[in-house]
Amino acid sequence: MSIVHFSPAPLANAERSAVDSTKVVSGNPEHAFDVRYTSKSGEFCAGVYECSAGKWRVSYSEDEFCTLTEGTVRLTDDAGKTEEFRAPASFLIPAGFNGTWEAVTPARKFFVIYEKTV
Repeated sequence: MSIVHFSPAPLANAERSAVDSTKVVSGNPEHAFDVRYTSKSGEFCAGVYECSAGKWRVSYSEDEFCTLTEGTVRLTDDAGKTEEFRAPASFLIPAGFNGTWEAVTPARKFFVIYEKTV
């Protein structure tokens, strides 16, 4: 078992893709994931995420802890409550959150996800 490193270096090996067009609210956002660790059970993972500016619908079945290392994002729940985060903010999105993720500027975060398997 080795230590997993998280660095500010660009995501050289991550696959970039457009956000699902059925979820896009505004812009033409693209994103990239670099999962650096997944537990044996598959319930826990951690990595680095990047996205371009844009806004899209999200629905969380997992709990996600984020540390924003670059940029500004705005989360709005379905009830209309909005919270804005600027790097180097840290925050947790609980399972059950439904609303929008808006990258006001291109953003990058470290993430830790826990999703209970049934």
